Amino acid sequence: MTQTNVSFNEYDKKYEILQNKAGEILIIIGYRSGGPVNPKIVYDGGSAVLLYRNEESSMFLTNILPEARQPLQYADNITVAEVENDEVIREYVVPVRLIKDMKDILN
Repeated sequence: MTQTNVSFNEYDKKYEILQNKAGEILIIIGYRSGGPVNPKIVYDGGSAVLLYRNEESSMFLTNILPEARQPLQYADNITVAEVENDEVIREYVVPVRLIKDMKDILN
């Protein structure tokens, strides 16, 4: 599975989701100031992922393609790379927390 999606959020940045032959998943996002503190990915198996970076920085990755959803559901950890001008500025491993329904955390 290789996915490239463009999701415009408050930072007007895109993201990419990639999986290598070993099944490891990489999410590439635009560089954000302030490093991750206890980051986590929250996922319910649907079309959106919540990436919590720290108390002041979270983002929704939307429009996840159907073929990317199953690998995301079975991942224990995902590597996140933050890039600026095609250069990796920061890379970190993030645990995945599966929940029943993303709407539960939005209410």
